[in-house]
Amino acid sequence: MVDLELDEGLAVITIDRPQARNAIAPATMDGLDKALDEAASSRALVIRGAGDKAFVSGGDLKELAAIRTEDEAVAMAMRMRGICDRLAGFPGPVIAALNGHALGGGAEVAVAADIRVAADDIKIGFNQSRLAIMPAWGGAERLAALVGRGRALLLAGTGRTLDAAQAHSLGLVDEVLPREAFETGWRELARSLAARSAQEIKHVTSGAVPAQEAARAFARLWVADEHWEAAERVMARGR
Repeated sequence: MVDLELDEGLAVITIDRPQARNAIAPATMDGLDKALDEAASSRALVIRGAGDKAFVSGGDLKELAAIRTEDEAVAMAMRMRGICDRLAGFPGPVIAALNGHALGGGAEVAVAADIRVAADDIKIGFNQSRLAIMPAWGGAERLAALVGRGRALLLAGTGRTLDAAQAHSLGLVDEVLPREAFETGWRELARSLAARSAQEIKHVTSGAVPAQEAARAFARLWVADEHWEAAERVMARGR
């Protein structure tokens, strides 16, 4: 099951499959596509798993075991890679709230987000090599962009699992929160990013944006009511 919560510009997608540690099955892919369609107008997006044990534990091997040909494997890989590409290409900030372990395909979903916030007791690992396969949903490429090609090869090639502190030190996780403060912490962060300014900042930091386009993004914010309302509050404090 995939749940969607919409809250004043913030969309929260929750993968809720406790019987499979939130693993991805074909029906989960359908649910994620539908949730992303419904969240399209939101200013920020959170993806998380239900409970406190698993963010996403990878692909659901029991359900994916029916895939036996190369063409079928290609189709499955491209289907889920397309979903991860949709996460990465979402117009507003995307936060992966790592409520539990993110392993294999779960780590691939995590790195499709712009920001990863983790509870301090989770583990993350690209451990597909332990099944004699490799990341197939774009995770290897995104991992290399985050931590460098050598470290990506080391982590994915060995299947090494990192705790939250280790992942943070490598830049794989952006913020680590104590377990007891995790739920309130990621929500506060996500709400602060559900602003028009954060959307524009994501755009200009996502690649080579010409100076004129960046200036135009700033100007759109400058003339907006939200800017002048905030400016008036600041100026009023100084009077």
